[in-house]
Amino acid sequence: MPHHNHYRKNYWLIIIFAVLASLLFITALGFAKKYARKIVENEFVGKKIDVLDKNIESYNDLFFNKIPEVSFYQGYLDSNSALIYADSILRKYDFVKRILFFDAYVSNTAGGLAISPRVVYQFNRDCPKSHIIYKAGSGTKMDIRIADDFNSMAARLSGFIDIADTSRSVNNDEINKFFYAVIPEKITYMNIPRKEDIKAYKQFVEGSVDNNSVYEQDILSYYIDPQALKLQNNHPELYEKIEIKPLFYTSLDTDPDLLTAESPLPGALASYKIYFSANRNFLTNEANRRFMPLALMISMGYLVLFIIGYLIYRNISFNNKMFKLQYDFVNNLTHEFKTPVSVIKIAGNNIRSAKELKDDTRQLYGKILDEEADKLNNLLNTLLSFTQIENKSIKLAYEKVNLDEFCRKLISTYQLKFPDFDLQYELKEVSTLYTDPVLLGSVFQNLIDNAYKYSEEGSKSLKITIFRQKKQIMFKFVDKGIGIPKSELINIFKKFYRVKSQYNQQGSVGLGLAFCKELLNFMEGDIQVKSTVGKGSTFIVTLPYAH
Repeated sequence: MPHHNHYRKNYWLIIIFAVLASLLFITALGFAKKYARKIVENEFVGKKIDVLDKNIESYNDLFFNKIPEVSFYQGYLDSNSALIYADSILRKYDFVKRILFFDAYVSNTAGGLAISPRVVYQFNRDCPKSHIIYKAGSGTKMDIRIADDFNSMAARLSGFIDIADTSRSVNNDEINKFFYAVIPEKITYMNIPRKEDIKAYKQFVEGSVDNNSVYEQDILSYYIDPQALKLQNNHPELYEKIEIKPLFYTSLDTDPDLLTAESPLPGALASYKIYFSANRNFLTNEANRRFMPLALMISMGYLVLFIIGYLIYRNISFNNKMFKLQYDFVNNLTHEFKTPVSVIKIAGNNIRSAKELKDDTRQLYGKILDEEADKLNNLLNTLLSFTQIENKSIKLAYEKVNLDEFCRKLISTYQLKFPDFDLQYELKEVSTLYTDPVLLGSVFQNLIDNAYKYSEEGSKSLKITIFRQKKQIMFKFVDKGIGIPKSELINIFKKFYRVKSQYNQQGSVGLGLAFCKELLNFMEGDIQVKSTVGKGSTFIVTLPYAH
């Protein structure tokens, strides 16, 4: 049993690498999915501030921009201008239910500073006109809650006058402390007096001058309905539902998959909160969306690992294939050289040991020596020519070739060599070709040798047909040999490749067809094959036609 040498291949290493890479890929995807879900759940809690800020923009605009406009009137708001101002507020801010306007005056009395309401107007959303709810001297009494609002702002003004510094402007801290009164569902604001008014008010308090002037002050109360805020969900991917709920609202829903968060509302909205809720299944879509880029990055990394593994495997397979080719080449080449050398040695020994040689014996030994020497010479020439063609170190020797004469000489030689070989040729409307006859002869010899070698006894035949096709000349070699399996057709033109069969165990080094392919490429031609196992093969050689 012949000994087989195998190139060392660590397939187990490749398998382990593939398994570990796959496990790493699956684990990374699992962690990435959990990470994406955790990020979404954290943002569910963290992004509520964004939603809160978005939904109190209108409230902040009222508080910081629209309400301070009252001070522009410097206390001289009347019923008409107050109506216009209140209407702009009620139209723009849906959460303002009504507005009270205190038309007040400040005067000097024996006791010092006096602040009194002259008229109290009410502006409602559903009433296009102002409504007087109190007028001094009319005999009507002011509602105690309204009176408390007025007295609170009067006390704030008095407190401000005590600490006021007329050498500078009123700062923001003083404005927020003395001119704003913010309680749940109500904002009360008093216009900021001018410096001259503040000086006069201080003189009233100190009693240092006899001044009977009356100064105007405007006080407005804005009644707020937090539930009338128009909610906007600027993170719909995180929050399934957002609602305004009382500050101490607690959900009775016990669903473990329900995520909730809340954020208290500021200022006059403070008796309520924004309540956020979403089911975990609702957040799955967002988690999957966040997961996709991570999965893509992980997949790209895995693809890189896979490509590396594939390149390693391909390198191992290529090295293994090259080892086998080299091994077969050396083995077959050794055999190819050994056979004729052994025959020559035997013939030489017989000649040397013979006391005398008859003419027929001498001619037999001469023929044997000549044939075996030709075999060695042809083998060496093929190897040398192959190397020269690959290195492009030879040049084409073009000459005009008479195809009929070329084929007749070649066929006559083979008919003498192989009497049982039915070898025929046919020319169709072509007689000459401008080419290199030596290289063309090499192609013919290799294809004719293969047709004879790979045919059954009694059916060794080959027909060569030569014809033109447009600007090309075609050589069709049709035999009735054993044929070539379809799976092998892609490999037969590779160097050192041999089709495994009973006809090809020892007699080839796998260079014949590869040599033809390289030779024809060098001559700017091509070779193709069609074959059916058990019926034969057809080789078609194509060359540029020149004559």
